[in-house]
Amino acid sequence: MDVSIIVPCRNEASNILPLLAGIRHAGAAFDSCEIIVVDDGSDDGMAEILAAGRAAFPALRVLRHPRSAGQSAAIHSGVLAARYPLICTLDGDGQNPPEEIPHLLAPFAKPGTADLGLVAGQRIGRKDTLARRLASRFANGLRARVLKDATRDTGCGLKAFRREAFLALPYFDHMHRYLPALFARDGWRIAHVDVSHRPRGGGRSHYSNLQRGLVGIRDLVGVAWLLQRRKRARPVELAPPAAESLPVLPATPSMQEAAE
Repeated sequence: MDVSIIVPCRNEASNILPLLAGIRHAGAAFDSCEIIVVDDGSDDGMAEILAAGRAAFPALRVLRHPRSAGQSAAIHSGVLAARYPLICTLDGDGQNPPEEIPHLLAPFAKPGTADLGLVAGQRIGRKDTLARRLASRFANGLRARVLKDATRDTGCGLKAFRREAFLALPYFDHMHRYLPALFARDGWRIAHVDVSHRPRGGGRSHYSNLQRGLVGIRDLVGVAWLLQRRKRARPVELAPPAAESLPVLPATPSMQEAAE
């Protein structure tokens, strides 16, 4: 199994090196593994920390946005740059334990999973504040009722998916919160894995409940529209006919034969 592990992050200087050490350990389970950190316009010295730490992490690649473009943009940049067909994402704040990565990718190794497009992590025992947990529960419940995506927790950063399938999805800001619905829209099967959760090691969150709520309402309406307007026809390429079934055409005389 060849895997690209993508970490979108901004201003996580206090968390990034311990996280990379955990990812390196988890990545030893795969045939080939690269780590792509997408620095989304950090200004806390994380870029310098990453540059200094490159020697300790040979599989590490670093991409940088000159200014912050958001988590979905960071994930999209990482997937575009990825070398391998399977992608795993996790947040850069250290709250997604790297040891969960093999559990997310395990379903792709099972037989009969050609139609599996996405494995979504669902957090249990969340270590967030009560206000954030309540806001998340409300948002997830509303989204599930509107989109019917059968996913309890789309905000979890731990996800694994097929690179080619992801790049075929419609791209928009905040799309990372709607991946189960978008993959299902394109006909892919979705699986779910319960994952653990950790307290934030350092730094602070870049989003407030109000910011998430205001953006989420508009996005929810847009994704519901996308689901209704999906392309329903799926082309099927027909196999060429077998040689023995081709008609035998009469030979055409040459010009010399015709003249004689």
